[in-house]
Amino acid sequence: MWSVIRKSRRMSMTCSLLAQSLTLAYHYNTSPAIKSTCNPFSPLVSNQSSSSSVFLRPVSAPAIRAFCSKSDAMSSAQNSDSVSHLTQREAAEIDETLMGPLGFSVDQLMELAGLSVATSIAEAYKASEYDRVLAICGPGNNGGDGLVAARQLYHFGYKPFVCYPKRTQKPLYTGLVTQLESLSIPFLSVEDLPLDFSKDFDIIVDAMFGFSFHGTPRPPFDDLIKRLLCLHGYDQTRQKRPVIVSVDIPSGWHVEEGDIGDEGIKPDMLVSLTAPKLCAKKFSGPHHFLGGRFVPPVIAHKYKLRLPPYPGTSMCVRIGKAPSVDISALRENYISPEFLEEQVESDPINQFRKWFDDAIAAGLREPNAMALSTVGKDGKPSSRMVLLKGVDRDGFVWYTNYESRKACELCENPHASLLFYWDGLNRQVRVEGSVEKVSDEESEQYFHSRPRGSQIGAIVSKQSSVIPGRHVLYQQYKELEEKFSDWSLIPKPEFWGGYRLKPELFEFWQGQTSRLHDRLQYSPQEINGKRVWKINRLCP
Repeated sequence: MWSVIRKSRRMSMTCSLLAQSLTLAYHYNTSPAIKSTCNPFSPLVSNQSSSSSVFLRPVSAPAIRAFCSKSDAMSSAQNSDSVSHLTQREAAEIDETLMGPLGFSVDQLMELAGLSVATSIAEAYKASEYDRVLAICGPGNNGGDGLVAARQLYHFGYKPFVCYPKRTQKPLYTGLVTQLESLSIPFLSVEDLPLDFSKDFDIIVDAMFGFSFHGTPRPPFDDLIKRLLCLHGYDQTRQKRPVIVSVDIPSGWHVEEGDIGDEGIKPDMLVSLTAPKLCAKKFSGPHHFLGGRFVPPVIAHKYKLRLPPYPGTSMCVRIGKAPSVDISALRENYISPEFLEEQVESDPINQFRKWFDDAIAAGLREPNAMALSTVGKDGKPSSRMVLLKGVDRDGFVWYTNYESRKACELCENPHASLLFYWDGLNRQVRVEGSVEKVSDEESEQYFHSRPRGSQIGAIVSKQSSVIPGRHVLYQQYKELEEKFSDWSLIPKPEFWGGYRLKPELFEFWQGQTSRLHDRLQYSPQEINGKRVWKINRLCP
């Protein structure tokens, strides 16, 4: 059997509580250096107590992997009131500590900050709709973050432009400029900028001033801020305008008091770094992200930081209220290579393996996850996600509890459908067929290949049955864990085993632009007493 166990992960129903919470703490300014004693970390680790935030407890690598990025997209918004906000002094002290006793360098922190900004932008504004980006960069570290973000956005598929009117003549900054020039990213002077930003750009990155800025903006930044302010007039006229993304502090805002007088920039997105500054409490735009993830525990303890968990390996996490959306307006314009009849395998199992290998190579999360749909004698369908554990000429195999709802429905009606959806490739595969149990030997072999914890979990979980609470599962699990602590063989329960769907129809779907999707269907037919697969193109 062609096994697909190789990269499987248990479906993450409750993984959001397990994601690791290490957070970007940085920015490097001119606050007084923290004095250190013989032990440079002693000022940081004193007075640690059990009251430290639960957000910062370390978790295992599998738990981190269980909640991947993008997606994305799955992370729930963290209430901004429950997240720590830093004063200007605290932010400066954290920077000094990071670059002093903790050994971080400015370029390290700047690189991580710029990457965090770019990934936040990519989460909220897809390159297929918002590809033209203008990064307005100031002379300090905030501007350096913008330069790094522009480079990363280029690699993410955006078309960045950079306005960098007051260049800093230090090797770090000149190196960033050289990197951008090597990618042929255009640099625009203030004089070269169009009078109307809305006609030439979809996103404007405000990386002019960070939390160390004091006083009134000087030319040409005062004029640039006014031009960004003018964009808000388009909201009243319903004209399309570029969205504004501010890095850490909206330029012109007071670091702690925010937009004094309510006359400053009103960004659509704020990407806070380290932790939100106090001014972020005044931010009312639709997208607030926290960027990065590497705050050492000693920093978190010293400043009593409450920071949200990050999903998977993501460098950003949404905080604050999730934006309201018009569900009817949600749509994707798929861009995929053509999927033509002359390109496909004559055998649908081989075509499935080919696409499955593509999903593995693309690093998609749980590519063996599939929706299993069954129908009982009452004619009512039900669906759930399960994990494919093997596929060969005989069919598709998964394992479950033989007393669950799906098992009861398969007993009444031994037919089902499977649906694989690979979002990152714009692909899905649908398989229909009859279902039968696999042999006891096959179930036994797979059961004992699982981690011992999963074996115990299968015994404890009487799927679809009603229980008084989660504590019942924990108690039963603990009892069995103690019972088998001598590493004796854990017997497979009679109520647990595998099923095999024997395919009778395949449909391969690939998304294309303007809904002109590719749909190729394989259906069996007999020719000279031999079963062959006929391929038909279906209207999307």
